[in-house]
Amino acid sequence: MFMEGKRVVLYSEFLPSTVRGFWMTLVSFSWILGVVWVVAVGYFVMPTLGWRWLLVISAMPLIIFIACCYFLPESAYYHVACGNKEAALDTLKLVAKTNGKSLPPGDLKVGSGSGDRGTFVELYSDRKTTITTSLLLFIWFAMAFVYYGIVLLTTELFAKGHSCAATPANIDETCFDSCQLLTKKDYTKIIITTLAEFPGHLITLGIIDYAGRKLTISIQNMLCAGSILLLFICTKSQITLTVFLFLARGLISGAFQAIYIYTPEVYPTHVRGMGLGTCGSIARIGCIITPFVAQVFLDKSPTATIALYAFVCFLAAVAIIFLPIETKGRNLVSQLKETKSALKSS
Repeated sequence: MFMEGKRVVLYSEFLPSTVRGFWMTLVSFSWILGVVWVVAVGYFVMPTLGWRWLLVISAMPLIIFIACCYFLPESAYYHVACGNKEAALDTLKLVAKTNGKSLPPGDLKVGSGSGDRGTFVELYSDRKTTITTSLLLFIWFAMAFVYYGIVLLTTELFAKGHSCAATPANIDETCFDSCQLLTKKDYTKIIITTLAEFPGHLITLGIIDYAGRKLTISIQNMLCAGSILLLFICTKSQITLTVFLFLARGLISGAFQAIYIYTPEVYPTHVRGMGLGTCGSIARIGCIITPFVAQVFLDKSPTATIALYAFVCFLAAVAIIFLPIETKGRNLVSQLKETKSALKSS
């Protein structure tokens, strides 16, 4: 999870604005495939070799990743932000050579502010930048709270029955003193749950470069809130319950991918990683809080739990509308003054 933000920042700095949303969404499918891979490994390894070998086998792709990092070029945006003009030119020459092109004539301009390292204070350097950062922090918190809440609600509601039946009178309060191994049926359900994220990512893939970042995220959050509210419908059918939950998870997953694209686009190079990292840190707070709602508060009031997740998702959709900048088709900026200029014109 810590590597996700770094991957997004580096990849975004190599893509042209016209197709950045498409390709960043496309590469995000590797996250889903990775989760499915780990579950599949657990399906075969856990019953025979145990959890230690599961960790060893799951970590093996990281060895390949570490080796590949040596061959990854640093972005030209980063070199320019550090004031390293020659290194930036070397990266651009490598990109041109890889694509069978030649660099256009002219000289690479390095701004006067290049070489300055960004600080956290610059995320709040003026009124509109403060509004952008504050809204993003709330949106990231809310979407992480809802996303992981839906993940936990899926297992909780399947275990207890539908939310309308999960009342204090019929909740099984059995305590387990020993660890319970997942059955093959459990692993199959986890894989199916994870595959529900594919439709949400496909929606993002299809519309983000046409409808724009803000509209894509807002619509998916609105639809997710509506999908969560469908859980108020009393049904004994697990198929119907599965459809409601998977629809909600797919939509919030697609919206999460879109906010991963928007955030690095809105900040200049020298604070891009800091901005995305700060948002990701606040999102972890939502991850920490949500189990107390999805697993503890659900036992007290299923109705209030479902309503809370829908309301938070709705608030995130509204907050996105008030973000000052739409980044669709916008080149990445290298200096804070370019961001301020865009904010003034919005």
